[in-house]
Amino acid sequence: MPKDDRSDARHECDDAVNMTASEIEKWLDTGESKEVAQKTDGRESVGHRSGRHIVRILQKKPADVTDADYVHRRKVVGYVARPSKQRPSGDITDTPWRWSLMNWGHDPGMNG
Repeated sequence: MPKDDRSDARHECDDAVNMTASEIEKWLDTGESKEVAQKTDGRESVGHRSGRHIVRILQKKPADVTDADYVHRRKVVGYVARPSKQRPSGDITDTPWRWSLMNWGHDPGMNG
C-alpha cells in the first residue's frame, strides 16, 4: 500500500477508533458485547474479530503495521461511519446500537 494511502487510513481510523486497546479488550469480554455480536457457525463474530484485530494494531509499533492492518483500518472506518449516521434518539448508554460500535473500537458515548 502506498505511503500516502497508509497515512490516510491511519488518520481516518484514529478518528473513528476512540477507545484504547485496553478499553476494547475489556469491552469485548462483557456480556453486552457478546449479546450484539452476529455469530456464524458458532465462531467468533465479525465484530469481535475486528475488535481483537484493532487491539493488535493499536499495540504494534508503527513500523510493524502491515498492509493487511491498513486494509482493516479502512474497513473499520467504513463500519463506524454507516451506523453513526443512524444514531437513535435519546439516551444511547444501554443500547445495542452503541454496543455494536464499541465492538469496533468506537464508543459514541464518548462524543457527548
